[in-house]
Amino acid sequence: MQIESENLDKKVGFFPSGWMWIKGLIEKLLAKLREIAKQTEKTAKDDPRRLIHSLKVGVALTLVSLFYYCQPLYRSFGVSSMWAVMTVVVVFEFSVGATLGKGLNRGMATLVAGGLGIGAHYLAMVAGKTCEPILIGLFVFLQAVASTFIRFFPKVKARYDYGMLIFILTFCLVAISGLRSDEIIEIARKRVLTILVGALTCVVVSVFVCPVWAGEDLHLLVAQHLDKLGHFLEGFGEGCLRTIEESDNLVGLNTVLDSKSREEILANFARWEPGHGKFMYRHPWKQYLKIASLTRQCASRVDSLNAYLNSKSHAPKEIQGIIASMSRESGKALRELSLAVETMTRPSPYPNCHVSSLKAASKNLNSLLKSELWGEHANLLQVIPVAAVASLLDDTVTSVEKIADAIDELSSLANFGNGNDVVTLVGIVIDGSDQVKKGQSSDLQAG
Repeated sequence: MQIESENLDKKVGFFPSGWMWIKGLIEKLLAKLREIAKQTEKTAKDDPRRLIHSLKVGVALTLVSLFYYCQPLYRSFGVSSMWAVMTVVVVFEFSVGATLGKGLNRGMATLVAGGLGIGAHYLAMVAGKTCEPILIGLFVFLQAVASTFIRFFPKVKARYDYGMLIFILTFCLVAISGLRSDEIIEIARKRVLTILVGALTCVVVSVFVCPVWAGEDLHLLVAQHLDKLGHFLEGFGEGCLRTIEESDNLVGLNTVLDSKSREEILANFARWEPGHGKFMYRHPWKQYLKIASLTRQCASRVDSLNAYLNSKSHAPKEIQGIIASMSRESGKALRELSLAVETMTRPSPYPNCHVSSLKAASKNLNSLLKSELWGEHANLLQVIPVAAVASLLDDTVTSVEKIADAIDELSSLANFGNGNDVVTLVGIVIDGSDQVKKGQSSDLQAG
């Protein structure tokens, strides 16, 4: 009886524990579903174009699937219709430039490789049945070696890498399949046509249904990075005169520093895009990369300035005033240049005068550092941080000047318009007594 009682207790204890386990599993599953729902909502809100892109892919796949649904089309192409579906899956990308690049790469590579594959097949047939497989193997080997090596060329790697992969694949499929099939031309024709139809479907849907232009994204990205950098410098100028433990704009600065890869990808895609809106055909996208590179160089110097915000050493008020003013005015110059890029208007000549004033302020700062102004403050631990900031500000002023020149060159190459908006500029004026004064705000016509 005691043994039966123990067995009954075990059974009774098993069911509650099992129910608790199932209940915990259901709660975890519901929590995971809520997390997925939140992530889905966040992804759609961050960039609504992602949802539109997903719908466009669905439309393109539905259109090419008509090769299977429509009996006349299926009779003409048969199972080769699946190549159209595969093409849409691998070619359709987020932006028009990326889709065009992949589509053209795939289309051209398929045509060229298909033709060469058929040529290799017939050339091997002429040699006879005995030598045919040997020659086919030799042709496959040679083209695979040559094509793979060419893929390492920098320009090919950047723009035509996908095309080279498709070239290798198509050549091998056409040349090798000819050994076991007498209808090699018909097979190649069907595959080439269905692949071209799939690529064309991708391009048409991408261009004409809510297009996403990589060039426009690059244009706005460069302008935003200039604005972030200018905003940080303005904040640094305010922080020189008070204790600040952490910069609120540091995250934006790090975004600028880590943007090289994204900018290069967008520029590569933008080169494939046709003229649209204000972006003409053969728009100077390389100039955007030059501006972006100069912006990152400037950001690397500004990043070092951030250490000064946490420094416990304080310079005399006169030097702090010059440093703060130089930082603020550098930031304002960058934000004005950012506005000129964003609105595609020619920058006014005043940012260059602005930089000249900054250079004058820099010379006055250097002369102050060499003077006896420090007096009892002439402790190396106090002097070195301020001298380092002065040196970094000198480099920053030089970088701002280079950015202004690059944007001026871009405005000429891209035929930017003349702005009619009123821009308020604030210049730095250094008088004979080395005191910093703000110039009067001038309403100037941009352009």
